Amino acid sequence: MKKLLDIADFVGVQSIQSITEQLVEREKQRRKKMNLSQKDLALKSGVSYASVRRFESIGEISLNSLLKIANALDCLEDFNILFKMSVVKNLKDYDV
Repeated sequence: MKKLLDIADFVGVQSIQSITEQLVEREKQRRKKMNLSQKDLALKSGVSYASVRRFESIGEISLNSLLKIANALDCLEDFNILFKMSVVKNLKDYDV
């Protein structure tokens, strides 16, 4: 994935770019641990080879395709945590 200047390189915050890079790296590592090539993953997931390659090179993919890839890599359940945290608007609401 082409590295651009990112605010996360200078201060301790997450950015869309840094999270995308981390997600792509974890997907690649998992695919390789399962001994799958990009073409194998494309066949197993039903996502086009071009989409798998584009995701791993520049981090772009549709949500539907990403979910199919996660399913093929046996980690679809990881998406269930998204948006589950409650919104804290007041420190009194923060549950420790």
